[in-house]
Amino acid sequence: MKVTFLGTGTSQGIPVIGSTHPVCLSENPKDKRLRVSVLIEWERYTYVIDCGPDFRQQMLNTKCSRLDGVIFTHEHADHTAGLDDIRPFYFKQGDIPIYAHNRVLKALKDRFAYIFETENKYAGAPGVTPIRIENKPFQIGNLTVEPINGMHYKLQVFGFRFNDFAYLTDMKTIKDEEIEKLKGVKVLVVNALRETEHISHFNLEEALALITIIKPERAYLTHISHMLGFHDEVEKKLPKNVFLAYDNLQINI
Repeated sequence: MKVTFLGTGTSQGIPVIGSTHPVCLSENPKDKRLRVSVLIEWERYTYVIDCGPDFRQQMLNTKCSRLDGVIFTHEHADHTAGLDDIRPFYFKQGDIPIYAHNRVLKALKDRFAYIFETENKYAGAPGVTPIRIENKPFQIGNLTVEPINGMHYKLQVFGFRFNDFAYLTDMKTIKDEEIEKLKGVKVLVVNALRETEHISHFNLEEALALITIIKPERAYLTHISHMLGFHDEVEKKLPKNVFLAYDNLQINI
């Protein structure tokens, strides 16, 4: 399995529009972060987790030419606003499967009503096949996915485990029984917004504490804000098996 980090930034991305924060002014490409998403490829299958407002550019960056489906963690705009940009895949492949909690599917239908329209649908609109997921395993391609239930402040959010790889973003709290589902995973991705505490996201301390409990071989931090600091400086302070993810980083599991 190959995982490409399409974006590793928080909801505003880095640089933040109009910001003069030193990280936003950095010339290091690793300090420039699109909205958070990953591309997962194995055998003949290609899926993305979330498609935010940078989805089009992310697909161009990776030269992605096929998409077997989109898996959504939750309904916030930085994770869903790019749904319309699945059109080139739809025109070649037909309806694109989308996997999400029923609440998220309803939010997408409200926001993108023209995509879900069944009568007098605009000819240029993409089409989707909505697939409702719950907190129990489901299939994509020939792979079983294990949802990981967590809370993004007061909003339920799903992380996902794909055999030896697990992806968590926008988590603030996670119950012990959900953490148990992650035991034995080799590569863990987890959100780490900044050093100071945040109401709806793990800060760096909380993310590292979760990594210590799960004990993956490698862990990568994502959904990073400019307030965490410069990529190169932060990474020097991390445990030897923990890394800051950055846009276009590819890892193999």
